[in-house]
Amino acid sequence: MPIGGDAMRKTVFAGLGAVLMCAAVAAAGPHFRTDAFRTSAGELVITVVGHATLMMTWGGKVLHIDPVTGQADYAKLPKADLILVTHEHADHLDPAAIGPIRTRGTAVLAPETAARRIPGSIVLANGDVRTVQGVRIEAVPAYNLVHMRKPGVPFHSRGVGNGYIVTFGDTRVYIAGDTENTPEMKWLKGIDIAFLPMNLPYTMTPEMVADAAKAFRPKILYPYHTGGTDTGRLVNLLRDADGIDVRTKNP
Repeated sequence: MPIGGDAMRKTVFAGLGAVLMCAAVAAAGPHFRTDAFRTSAGELVITVVGHATLMMTWGGKVLHIDPVTGQADYAKLPKADLILVTHEHADHLDPAAIGPIRTRGTAVLAPETAARRIPGSIVLANGDVRTVQGVRIEAVPAYNLVHMRKPGVPFHSRGVGNGYIVTFGDTRVYIAGDTENTPEMKWLKGIDIAFLPMNLPYTMTPEMVADAAKAFRPKILYPYHTGGTDTGRLVNLLRDADGIDVRTKNP
């Protein structure tokens, strides 16, 4: 169908925006993986920056998740409309990365322990749901069941950190944060895209990730926060899991 007037101008500007966004991502880190997905309300572009760091663009909005300077040059990346921080550990919370991408209009959402280090941020606790700038964000528990810093002291305690479910139109994206295959994770429904952490001793083994994925069955699964873990093990474990597309960092 021909496009005219305002519709044409919006299409041209959206195209230019996408080109500029891709150029910015390439300048900040040419090793990033970027995938695009159709949603009921426009294209969602997800950039896997590295470790636990992500960037997403949708509907003219830019979301940064756990931005960390060691993963990208944030002076070269797009300014944030939303920043999500999962917890206070240094590989997830880096004020030096937040500074270059934060503007007066940026909303920063974080659990309480992380929010203390980010003035003006919005506190989300496990179970909270909030719509910010048209984006629905659910905070879900993220914690260890098995792996301990010392006896009785988990690397990530229950009720401290968040995972997030972010809804883009009809598409639900789950960013798990640092966690294991908790009951709350296995109870999730309707997840289209999931990012699950997989490295020892802090989060999950490939077997634990596969167990969780088989329970809540995301359509697309990205193992992230992998450290030196062999992602091929997860691919093999889920080889016969119909309907789960496992995507590693390199396409």
